[in-house]
Amino acid sequence: MRQADLTRTDLRQAVLLGADLRTECQEANLQGALCDDTTRFLEEFDPTAAGIYVLKAGADLQGVNLSGFNLAGIDLSGANLSGANLAEADLWGANLEDADLTGANLIKANLWGANLTRANLTDADLTDASLSAADLTGTMLEDEELGIEE
Repeated sequence: MRQADLTRTDLRQAVLLGADLRTECQEANLQGALCDDTTRFLEEFDPTAAGIYVLKAGADLQGVNLSGFNLAGIDLSGANLSGANLAEADLWGANLEDADLTGANLIKANLWGANLTRANLTDADLTDASLSAADLTGTMLEDEELGIEE
């Protein structure tokens, strides 16, 4: 989309992972869109100021809706995902080390092989989540919060 003019385009909640958007995005509605470190914008463009969620280590993704997304292998270490909706998300092999998942919805999420070292899962809903081969070393988690599938 490098040559495209996206002025005033509605891209709300668009998945822009890895997209090349080094084009005019002035006045485009990008609220709730998703990008990552591989998404490219014009040098002067600030994705966070445009309302885009940047999926990366240390990101503030509090309350974001990532339900059903394929996030396999993603690095969200140290990210704030408190109150996030990750129901049915594929987080296979994801790095969630030191992530704050307080109150997150992880119903039926695939966390197979995920690194949850020192993650905070207080009040998270793990009903029917798959945690096979996940690293839960130092994870803050209470037994009564478990409703997980091995």
